[in-house]
Amino acid sequence: MVDCSVLLVERLTIQLFNNSTDMHLEIITPDRKIFAGEVTSAQFPGADGLFEVLNNHAPLISALQAGSINVNSATGRESFRIEGGVVEVLRNNVIVLAEGVVA
Repeated sequence: MVDCSVLLVERLTIQLFNNSTDMHLEIITPDRKIFAGEVTSAQFPGADGLFEVLNNHAPLISALQAGSINVNSATGRESFRIEGGVVEVLRNNVIVLAEGVVA
Protein backbone atom coordinates (compact mmCIF):
# COMPACT_ATOMS: atom_id res chain seq x y z
CA MET A 1 0.00 0.00 0.00
CA VAL A 2 1.33 3.47 -0.96
CA ASP A 3 1.36 6.16 1.71
CA CYS A 4 -0.34 9.16 0.06
CA SER A 5 1.11 11.62 2.56
CA VAL A 6 4.65 10.67 1.50
CA LEU A 7 3.79 11.21 -2.17
CA LEU A 8 2.23 14.59 -1.36
CA VAL A 9 5.32 15.73 0.58
CA GLU A 10 7.58 14.62 -2.28
CA ARG A 11 5.49 16.51 -4.82
CA LEU A 12 5.44 19.69 -2.72
CA THR A 13 9.20 19.46 -2.20
CA ILE A 14 9.77 19.21 -5.95
CA GLN A 15 7.54 22.26 -6.51
CA LEU A 16 9.26 24.30 -3.79
CA PHE A 17 12.78 23.56 -5.00
CA ASN A 18 12.10 23.74 -8.71
CA ASN A 19 15.04 25.65 -10.20
CA SER A 20 13.13 26.69 -13.30
CA THR A 21 13.00 30.44 -13.79
CA ASP A 22 10.24 30.29 -16.39
CA MET A 23 6.49 30.64 -16.28
CA HIS A 24 4.00 29.63 -18.94
CA LEU A 25 2.11 32.63 -20.36
CA GLU A 26 -0.91 32.63 -22.64
CA ILE A 27 -2.54 35.76 -24.07
CA ILE A 28 -5.96 35.01 -25.52
CA THR A 29 -8.60 37.20 -27.20
CA PRO A 30 -12.13 36.17 -28.17
CA ASP A 31 -10.83 35.62 -31.73
CA ARG A 32 -7.50 33.84 -31.27
CA LYS A 33 -4.49 32.97 -29.15
CA ILE A 34 -1.97 35.81 -29.42
CA PHE A 35 0.93 34.30 -27.48
CA ALA A 36 1.80 31.05 -25.72
CA GLY A 37 5.22 30.28 -24.34
CA GLU A 38 7.73 30.24 -21.52
CA VAL A 39 8.68 33.64 -20.08
CA THR A 40 10.97 34.86 -17.31
CA SER A 41 8.84 37.90 -16.46
CA ALA A 42 5.78 39.80 -17.62
CA GLN A 43 4.62 43.35 -16.90
CA PHE A 44 0.91 44.17 -17.02
CA PRO A 45 -1.17 47.38 -17.16
CA GLY A 46 -3.27 46.76 -14.06
CA ALA A 47 -6.40 48.78 -13.32
CA ASP A 48 -4.45 50.56 -10.53
CA GLY A 49 -1.10 50.76 -12.33
CA LEU A 50 1.68 48.61 -13.75
CA PHE A 51 2.75 45.42 -12.01
CA GLU A 52 5.23 42.67 -12.82
CA VAL A 53 4.99 38.91 -12.36
CA LEU A 54 8.03 36.70 -11.88
CA ASN A 55 8.52 32.96 -11.37
CA ASN A 56 6.74 31.56 -8.27
CA HIS A 57 4.54 34.65 -7.89
CA ALA A 58 1.70 34.46 -5.40
CA PRO A 59 -1.68 33.57 -6.94
CA LEU A 60 -3.68 36.57 -8.15
CA ILE A 61 -6.48 37.71 -10.41
CA SER A 62 -6.45 41.30 -11.65
CA ALA A 63 -8.35 43.53 -14.03
CA LEU A 64 -6.26 45.04 -16.82
CA GLN A 65 -6.69 48.41 -18.47
CA ALA A 66 -5.71 49.28 -22.02
CA GLY A 67 -1.93 49.30 -22.35
CA SER A 68 1.11 47.17 -23.09
CA ILE A 69 2.01 43.74 -21.79
CA ASN A 70 5.81 43.48 -21.82
CA VAL A 71 7.18 39.94 -21.88
CA ASN A 72 10.79 38.85 -21.28
CA SER A 73 11.93 35.39 -22.35
CA ALA A 74 15.10 33.55 -23.27
CA THR A 75 14.62 34.71 -26.88
CA GLY A 76 14.22 38.41 -26.03
CA ARG A 77 11.55 40.95 -25.23
CA GLU A 78 8.10 41.26 -26.82
CA SER A 79 5.29 43.74 -26.30
CA PHE A 80 1.56 43.32 -26.90
CA ARG A 81 -0.85 46.28 -26.78
CA ILE A 82 -4.19 45.18 -25.32
CA GLU A 83 -7.57 46.89 -25.00
CA GLY A 84 -8.15 45.69 -21.42
CA GLY A 85 -8.99 42.35 -19.88
CA VAL A 86 -8.19 40.06 -16.96
CA VAL A 87 -5.04 38.19 -15.85
CA GLU A 88 -4.81 35.11 -13.64
CA VAL A 89 -1.55 33.88 -12.06
CA LEU A 90 -1.52 30.41 -10.49
CA ARG A 91 1.39 27.96 -10.04
CA ASN A 92 3.64 29.57 -12.69
CA ASN A 93 0.81 29.61 -15.22
CA VAL A 94 -0.28 33.06 -16.35
CA ILE A 95 -3.41 33.46 -18.47
CA VAL A 96 -4.49 36.78 -19.96
CA LEU A 97 -8.01 37.10 -21.34
CA ALA A 98 -7.75 40.28 -23.40
CA GLU A 99 -10.71 42.13 -24.88
CA GLY A 100 -8.60 42.78 -27.97
CA VAL A 101 -5.07 43.37 -29.19
CA VAL A 102 -4.07 46.45 -31.16
CA ALA A 103 -1.78 45.65 -34.11
